[in-house]
Amino acid sequence: MGAVVMTPSENFRVLGKLLRCAETFSRIAVWVGGALTLASVLLISFDVLARKFLGFTTGGADELSSYAFAISTAWALAFATLQRANVRVDVLYQYFPVRVSAVMDWIALVALGIFMVYLTYFAMEMVQTSWGSNSTANTPLATPLWIPQGLWLLGLAWMCITVALMLVRASLALVTGDLELVKEICGVRSTQEEAEEEAIAGERMVKGDAA
Repeated sequence: MGAVVMTPSENFRVLGKLLRCAETFSRIAVWVGGALTLASVLLISFDVLARKFLGFTTGGADELSSYAFAISTAWALAFATLQRANVRVDVLYQYFPVRVSAVMDWIALVALGIFMVYLTYFAMEMVQTSWGSNSTANTPLATPLWIPQGLWLLGLAWMCITVALMLVRASLALVTGDLELVKEICGVRSTQEEAEEEAIAGERMVKGDAA
């Protein structure tokens, strides 16, 4: 039997579906990371109040909060990139022709992907070292370092997967001349888009207050 060859339109549909699934998963990861950060804030608050008024401390609140911050940040990277919330310097970008700006968007995504691959590679080496040497935190909790480091590494790895999906779809869009899609995937958010999102958010708040 011959190999099944997918048409460009089918490739776009599959990649679009994968990116939507990635966005859904990343959104869930952001909510979990937010809950983790909130839990660390509550733990630190309780520790401070207990030390002040009850004369005891839970111990390890600062350590656990640092783990929570690193893990939640790593898992938020993919969602921020999918939402094009990452910071881009656009002083000259806004004056480029549409085709040039689309190519610049693609190059920026490639550069981000290369950076993330390097970062994830060295993070993996660090986790392997902690695992191999049974490293623990120099704290009363003596946390095995591979646990928080491993969760942090998984967030970075998910970011790499997400950027790879975005890059494949953006590359196909660039080759086929769909410059608008390139901008939707990896372009700088325009002030109009930001204004529209703020308006939608404000409308939701008004409806929530009315309810």
